[in-house]
Amino acid sequence: GKEAFGEEVGVLLCDVGDAGSLATMARQTRLVLSCVGPYRFLGEPVVQACVENGASCIDISGEPQFLEGMYLKYNEKAAEKGVYIVGSCGFDSIPADMGVLYTRDKLKGTLTAVESFLSVKSGPEGVCVHDGTWKSAVYGLADEDNLKKLRKQIGYAPVPVVGAKLKKRGFLFYNQEFKEYCIPFMGSDGSVVKRTQRYLHTELQETPVQYGGYVNIGGLGSVIKLMFAGMLFLLLVKFNFGRKLLTKYPEFFSAGRFTKEGPTQKQMDGTSFTMTFFGEGYSEGQDPQNGKPNVKICTEVKGPEPGYIATPIAMVQAGVSLLEDAASLPKRGGVYSPGAAFSKTKLIDRLNKRGVEFSVISKPEV
Repeated sequence: GKEAFGEEVGVLLCDVGDAGSLATMARQTRLVLSCVGPYRFLGEPVVQACVENGASCIDISGEPQFLEGMYLKYNEKAAEKGVYIVGSCGFDSIPADMGVLYTRDKLKGTLTAVESFLSVKSGPEGVCVHDGTWKSAVYGLADEDNLKKLRKQIGYAPVPVVGAKLKKRGFLFYNQEFKEYCIPFMGSDGSVVKRTQRYLHTELQETPVQYGGYVNIGGLGSVIKLMFAGMLFLLLVKFNFGRKLLTKYPEFFSAGRFTKEGPTQKQMDGTSFTMTFFGEGYSEGQDPQNGKPNVKICTEVKGPEPGYIATPIAMVQAGVSLLEDAASLPKRGGVYSPGAAFSKTKLIDRLNKRGVEFSVISKPEV
């Protein structure tokens, strides 16, 4: 039977190191929200327990290797069991993934390429992130070669390029629109958007959208600081002792941005994000394989502090969508990216009502 939301929920203790306790938990629910991290060390037992015991699972991982590894290992089993395993349902990577779909849906015609630019504004107290996220980044960068091997194993079908090919920008560039320097966004957004676009293209014959994600870092002073920190990080991350140092002293090596305590309430209250999407495409009736794109559109996703406020909002609304909009989910279960799972659901409306807001900034102009 379907219980009303808001009834008393008991506490079940379980431990990722104890498969039996996870199985007991998964058997008692339709949906597990998994917040263990770094997922590369702690995430899989939860997914496995959910798939084996017929519960769906949503997580907030921003680690491509974990997300794609779960796809390789559990996609077929999840489909057989009719359960949905949807990763990256936090700040990584719902704003980007759903933002691209929102932009596509608002353009009359065919959207073929989008670039997004993330700005994080902070109050006088500055920004701060928890140590778990830092650890995920340390181990993720140390292990890039294995991600390549994993992708070979999965054997992804290539996504065709429709329309003008989106140029990759350099590692550091000045953006006229924002009057700031930008770098590529290091999170999972690119890999997640690509998986969504591949799914929508192969399964639903929708036109795939090319995507590039960037982050605004500010003026020259910020660039210099970031380059020193980045060089030190990349140097240390390649060695075992370096990774030990980085994970032991996150505050020192991140200039105070990552701490074992996470942000204070004041820091969270003063922080917000804006992700701006610049899309291009072809007006209705124009063949995207012919000539230059002739339509532009600009949209944005705005929200509160990413890690502790926007992430739980995104995760919970994804969960509500999975339960309430079940008729609009993909026909069969499986391991999905958010856009693949939720493109036909009311997720964007749900987010809009909860403070993660999607809007059109400039109407499609021909």
